[in-house]
Amino acid sequence: MSNSSSTTQFLLLAFADTRELQLLHFWLFLGIYLAALLGNGLIITAVACDHRLHTPMYFFLFNLSLIDLGSISTTFPKAMANALWDTRTISYAGCVVQVFLFTLLIVAECCLLTVMAYDRCIAICKPLHYGTLLGSRACVHMAAAAWGSGFLNSLLHTANTFSIPLCQGNALDQFFCEIPQILKLSCSHSYLREVGLIVVSACLVLGCFIFIMLSYVEIFRAVLRIPSEQGRHKAFSTCLPHLAVVSLFISTGTFAYLKPPFISSPSLDLLVAVLYSVVPPAVNPFIYSMRNQEIKDALKKEEGDEPFFRPLEEASCSHNLVLLVLALNHLGSCLRSKIARHNHPKGFWRTSMITSQVCRDGLRKAKAQLELNLASDLKENKTSFHNYIKSRRKTMENVRCIWSSI
Repeated sequence: MSNSSSTTQFLLLAFADTRELQLLHFWLFLGIYLAALLGNGLIITAVACDHRLHTPMYFFLFNLSLIDLGSISTTFPKAMANALWDTRTISYAGCVVQVFLFTLLIVAECCLLTVMAYDRCIAICKPLHYGTLLGSRACVHMAAAAWGSGFLNSLLHTANTFSIPLCQGNALDQFFCEIPQILKLSCSHSYLREVGLIVVSACLVLGCFIFIMLSYVEIFRAVLRIPSEQGRHKAFSTCLPHLAVVSLFISTGTFAYLKPPFISSPSLDLLVAVLYSVVPPAVNPFIYSMRNQEIKDALKKEEGDEPFFRPLEEASCSHNLVLLVLALNHLGSCLRSKIARHNHPKGFWRTSMITSQVCRDGLRKAKAQLELNLASDLKENKTSFHNYIKSRRKTMENVRCIWSSI
């Protein structure tokens, strides 16, 4: 009988018995890994180097790419090395590190996907409140909460899992160190503590999934109000792949950790593990970004006179013009009040009031139409909206200075 203190290594699942199939699996894994590495690396580089992508949505996407890159790099390189060198072993310390990092990144990804769903819901359903609800400080706090939740969960699960005595050998029916597979090697009821922790974590994941679904329900309700059929089709074609990948990731991950022992089999366990640990990191870059024109523009490193900048400049100039006229209108009101104090004829005062009202009504309609156009174009050109919000804040500060001096 052995226990965790005497176990120095674990044996991972072998994908094939023949050398030719092992090499085939190696090249297959290498292709998937390089695709994930390339896709996530391009996103990280584009967001980090292009100031146009320094917005909340791309900040969260940057963190998601880091998580995906880390999660697939935690499990795949060892599996590829074992297939290439015809071995199955992983050291005890290596298994501990793998469990800790993988659990941290999986929980952090679930929390971050929830934050991203909230970000998309606010951007589509409440675009005029977007700058207020998702400022830079709020975004940093939400991302830090996602990483912190992953770290806390990982620390508890790793410490508890490897404190359990093991007496059922050291062979794991998985290509990486997975907590349910390690629990199968336990020889006492102390593994129930870890099962309890898994149930608590599953409740957290379920809460995240419910929030994501509710967010997408609100998004779809807003999309259905789009008058253009082409706009609705484009919105659905963007949102549905996101929802499909999120649902696949959460459902298969939850099933892998909560499935009853009597329905467990090596082939089923392997399939489920691939679906929640390999597919999302490999397809997320293409689902979230490679169809995004802003990412493509950033990767092409085009010059500043590209068409991408024109909506930004138009939105900024239009809004500055509106606020400038508002300031002039306020100045006119002050002048009219001084005229009234000097008892000018009533006809002149009445004409001024009517003219002022017409100007105010026209300005309100122009401002409302500008914001409506920005909201409708939000999915095609999100940066124009963020530029509009920043311009609005800056211009309002300047206008207040003008008003205070009158």
